[in-house]
Amino acid sequence: MMSSLRATYPFRHTPLQIIHVIGNFLRIWSVYSMYRYLIQTGSSVGLFIFCCLLPSSLLFLAMQKPWKGRPLSNQQVVPSIINGVITALYFSMWGKGLKSCGPVRTILAEYAGAVLGVLSAALYGQGKHLWKKVGGLVAMMLSFYLLSRGWAMGTHSPFDILFCSKLNLKLRSKENLDAEAHPEEILGMKDMIVPIIAGILSALRRVIARRVSLKNQLKRRLHAITITSATCFLFPVAMWDFITGSTSDSTSQLPFSAWAFGSFILFGVILVFYVDSIAEERLHMVFSSPRHLMVAGGCMIILEIFYQMDFSLPGFLLCCIILGFGIYEATALERGKKGTQHFDSPEEMLDDMKSPLPT
Repeated sequence: MMSSLRATYPFRHTPLQIIHVIGNFLRIWSVYSMYRYLIQTGSSVGLFIFCCLLPSSLLFLAMQKPWKGRPLSNQQVVPSIINGVITALYFSMWGKGLKSCGPVRTILAEYAGAVLGVLSAALYGQGKHLWKKVGGLVAMMLSFYLLSRGWAMGTHSPFDILFCSKLNLKLRSKENLDAEAHPEEILGMKDMIVPIIAGILSALRRVIARRVSLKNQLKRRLHAITITSATCFLFPVAMWDFITGSTSDSTSQLPFSAWAFGSFILFGVILVFYVDSIAEERLHMVFSSPRHLMVAGGCMIILEIFYQMDFSLPGFLLCCIILGFGIYEATALERGKKGTQHFDSPEEMLDDMKSPLPT
């Protein structure tokens, strides 16, 4: 019985896995479009994020209608509003990190939320597993350091300089590089702090949303409140950027790009929420996991080649492998507990899968 269940389980979720891959590709595509837009126009990050969150919050409210159905308690609404503050801070820091560090560093820094596993082990006194989590944290920091030193960029990667010049010439022609996709600069770890903190905030807001409600429909209603709250908290920031931009020598208007705004609204805010919900509820794949990193890494390789960015495939793969190993070790305790359980029936396995997933 169990062997037949294991045989049919992966094939039954193949369509959902395809949806997850496509959804992540569209989301990362919207990030690249946003990055090119910000670099070309020099627009304000806060104003751009606010202009995207405003219609997104209206669409979430129209679809989920949190005022209808079973009334929401204060124990659910208040944490969702507080989560909106964290979401607003996350989007603000994430956007600034994207503009200064580039899409590869910013997207990979989102997986820094796995450090919460190290923090939980330290707080709850899980000493025998703490050394694994600390080792995972060291591996993650090493990956971010290599990214900051340009190991994923063709102009600075030692692999590109010493061994793989022919391979990179096949992936991108240096003579035909897009003039707008200029080579990125070497940064220090202090420049990576902003996207790393944004990644930790992203994991924290997911934890709060998961703790407030475990029911799918209720979680979606509360997410509409969270996005609306984040939009309200970002309004003063956007207005400040608009006022300071209008009084300075820079352009006083936000140039409009239908694809940059539309793709980030539909794919970067709305679609990614439902795709991540499917991944957690049906595929049991949390965001800060090696499997999720594998999907995102494949999407970034395609888009880096498509946009002819300053990209080194060997250096990027090395950084992803080290980061994936760090995430793997940082979540070793939860996997260890799962691996020691034995299920006598499919119902017990499904009940265990419905339990809250660790970040």
